[in-house]
Amino acid sequence: MPTPSLITADGVALAARGWLTDTTPRGAVVLVHGFSAHRDHPEVVATAEALHQRQLDVVTYDARGHGGSGGRSTLGDLEAHDVAAAVELAASRADRIVLVGASMGAIAALRYASTDPSLAGVVAVSCPARWRLPRSAAGLASALLTRTIPGRLLADRLMRVRIAPRWTNPLPPVELVSLLASPLVVVHGAADRFISSTDAHELFAAARQPCRLELVAGMGHAFGAQATPTIVGAVEWILGDSR
Repeated sequence: MPTPSLITADGVALAARGWLTDTTPRGAVVLVHGFSAHRDHPEVVATAEALHQRQLDVVTYDARGHGGSGGRSTLGDLEAHDVAAAVELAASRADRIVLVGASMGAIAALRYASTDPSLAGVVAVSCPARWRLPRSAAGLASALLTRTIPGRLLADRLMRVRIAPRWTNPLPPVELVSLLASPLVVVHGAADRFISSTDAHELFAAARQPCRLELVAGMGHAFGAQATPTIVGAVEWILGDSR
């Protein structure tokens, strides 16, 4: 598929990438990467290709403030507009759309999904339940990186991520999941050192049914080889074709 350019409802241009089936797709997946990743990140690509092999269209893109896209990152809040633009593109060929988001991308996917009851479902990977940073070196580094001027300058220079200067304090994911009208699968790594698996249990408990919780042994944070089979299985379950 030629590299498409998406324009969000609030006027941000997004660089995107698509994997299209040769025949009519069974459905489409919008793959939403996490903080500091991008559409060509190896783990994003590997996940997209695994889903594409299941006769699914896949759309990925650089979230606002990331890679080749415009705008500034709001860590999952205004990124809901990014998801909406990608869903619109995916829906041009498929009737059934599944969102798969990791970490910040899971927050954005849930935020959009809470407003769109037509979605086939959502797979939330490594998603926090509430706005709390882990009491660890990684949590402290994340706070300094995203909430201080020197940190944002460093993120721009070294990570190619442009972060908005103000925290918008939106609804946390644990409140968003209760608004979903579509099936949800919560996927979390048992070896995730950034977001505790306690958050996954909290999301599962707050969600409407149908909902599944998948804790993956050996899996760390966000997309990766350990997560891919479970993500593919989650999408299949949502589409009703799991065996």
